[in-house]
Amino acid sequence: MLKARLGQITLESGEVLSEVEVGYQTYGTYEPEKGNAVLVCHALTGDVYAAGDGERQGWWDGLIGPGKVVDTNKYFVICSNVLGGCYGTTGPASICPETGKPYGSSFPVVTIRDMVRVQRRLLSVLGVERLYAVIGGSMGGMQVYEWLVEYPDMMDVGVPIATCARMSAVGIAYNDVGRQAICSDPEWKDGDYYPGEGPRQGLSIARMVGMLTYRTAELFEERFGRNLRDSVANPLTDSVFEIESYLRYQGEKLVKRFDANSYLYLLKAMDTHDIGRDRGGLKEAIAHIKARVLAIGIVNDLIYPVDHQQEMVALMKQCGVDVEFYTIESKYGHDAFLVDFPKFAPLLEPYFT
Repeated sequence: MLKARLGQITLESGEVLSEVEVGYQTYGTYEPEKGNAVLVCHALTGDVYAAGDGERQGWWDGLIGPGKVVDTNKYFVICSNVLGGCYGTTGPASICPETGKPYGSSFPVVTIRDMVRVQRRLLSVLGVERLYAVIGGSMGGMQVYEWLVEYPDMMDVGVPIATCARMSAVGIAYNDVGRQAICSDPEWKDGDYYPGEGPRQGLSIARMVGMLTYRTAELFEERFGRNLRDSVANPLTDSVFEIESYLRYQGEKLVKRFDANSYLYLLKAMDTHDIGRDRGGLKEAIAHIKARVLAIGIVNDLIYPVDHQQEMVALMKQCGVDVEFYTIESKYGHDAFLVDFPKFAPLLEPYFT
């Protein structure tokens, strides 16, 4: 992972972070005369490794890499960890320069707009003043919409996938269940648990709830049904069914790699996201968009209902934006943007020929 120091950043709230550091990764070779830079925005618990690098797999390996749709022999791909995250960019677990201790609960609330402004600063540091495209799914797609409005002259193409321009009520509801699971864990300690392990059980439960929203009942039924585990010590409290064991495994897996405070901060950034905020409303914001837009919705997405994308597309067309819209159906539900490449990758090909 590469690191960049951005110095002082003033947030949308007016609060100031004095020394912001960003973790990022790049793929391919930057050729400014060809305008070949592509910014990839990651989702809630994603990281900078959008593509594989020989040592590890990338979370968008089916899309990005040599000879793939976003061909790194042709394009220069940049992916950075978001502000408030825990993978190399300043967040609540980072050391506060003023105190010499982790920020913890003193870390200020951040927004999707703050994340995008930090990304813009990073690009300036890297000498990238224009992008060919900005792409992202889920929370990453929220960043794409913000990029399209905040920096309309910066890119030729925007690709928001499985996302929306403002969080739905059901999305906020699911997020709050996860939030309550974390905050009710005694080990959360109001966010000041460092150097302890923090609310491991709460974060695990939050992830389990999340997994139920990321996939579909069809997939769970097909993969697990009512299959029982081979042996159970205590049938009252232990996992009796394979689906229970799977969810607990996913919860434990996240606990090992993600900070609970970052999870809370990023959930709140998603909940409060609205590209129309302080811009005169949604339509006024959309009127700023100049890039071509390829919007992709997932029909059976529980978190980002496809009608939210349809609303955005209708408004973009009213405002004269060059937009194409496609929907896909997938048993993977919301997570289709991470795994069902045969269905959505071909939709991007005409934009990256």
